[in-house]
Amino acid sequence: MGLISQLHFLRPAWLLALPLLWGVSLWLARRRSNEGDWAGLIDPELLSGLRLDDGGKPGRTPWPWLALAWTLAALALAGPSWQQAPSIAYRGSDAWVLVLDLSPSMAVADLPPNRFTRARYAIDDLLTAAHDARVGLVAFSDEPYTVTPMTDDVATIRALLPPLSPDIMPSAGDNLAPALEQAGKLLSRAGSKHGKIVVLSDGFADPAAAFSAAEKLRAEGDTVDVIGIGTTSGAPLDKAGGGFATNAQGRMAMARLDTGRLKQVAASGGGRYVDLADLPSLISTLQAQPEPGSQAVVKQDVKVQHWLDDGVWLLPMLLLATALLGRRGWL
Repeated sequence: MGLISQLHFLRPAWLLALPLLWGVSLWLARRRSNEGDWAGLIDPELLSGLRLDDGGKPGRTPWPWLALAWTLAALALAGPSWQQAPSIAYRGSDAWVLVLDLSPSMAVADLPPNRFTRARYAIDDLLTAAHDARVGLVAFSDEPYTVTPMTDDVATIRALLPPLSPDIMPSAGDNLAPALEQAGKLLSRAGSKHGKIVVLSDGFADPAAAFSAAEKLRAEGDTVDVIGIGTTSGAPLDKAGGGFATNAQGRMAMARLDTGRLKQVAASGGGRYVDLADLPSLISTLQAQPEPGSQAVVKQDVKVQHWLDDGVWLLPMLLLATALLGRRGWL
């Protein structure tokens, strides 16, 4: 009963040929009856008298064997299967860490509805492109915070994106270097030797430290790519109590995209700088073949069940039926 419950066909479309084959066999059997082709030329009353005496032996017909051979062939081609062969599952060695800037300047609305929302949209596109890569997410303002460690469950990361905004950060700031160091630690703990760090930011306040951190990551084999979020013309920076913030000269503070520093940190990390319009090209780069020497690793908690094609066991019976059809005088 267990065998019957597991029996299925890998290519069931071949079973549709069975009624056609049986119909052809029946048609041939009727067409070539005992009268043979003479029945259409000689009257039945005369044909019975012209027959030679066969000694009373019953007539032999090949059509049941032909139907059996065709049935066995169709069943073998359909791929009957009732047993599985477990095999080891592998996953790619790609590891990405997404670093999201949640400083106060990310709340300006030069990119509608605002910068951090557009950054979340970009992260969603990156997660869609990740496939079997392990992905981690770090958010930063004055300090970095690990949103998710390295995981291949992108659905979990995607579910955590909507609440991310500058308002949830414990304190204001814009320090990229600690976030890069945190990303490097995530890659190191995951055992990645050629990790990819993607920074989504409009600028940062610690250029010297950020450049140094990016260079260190590059020396360790990782790359730092940067996606600029915002416009060079910028927009007024909101003040915590309402209204717009002002600078030391009493003028309205403008939050502009700092492309110069962002390009420099990407160059220091051996990566690329792109704006949101060029995000597809960066995704193509991230999906490129892994670095030489990187290998797929065994996924310990997953086994792939492979169904065996047992149609081969029908071949001996098919050969026997075909041999019987070769008897002299049948075909």
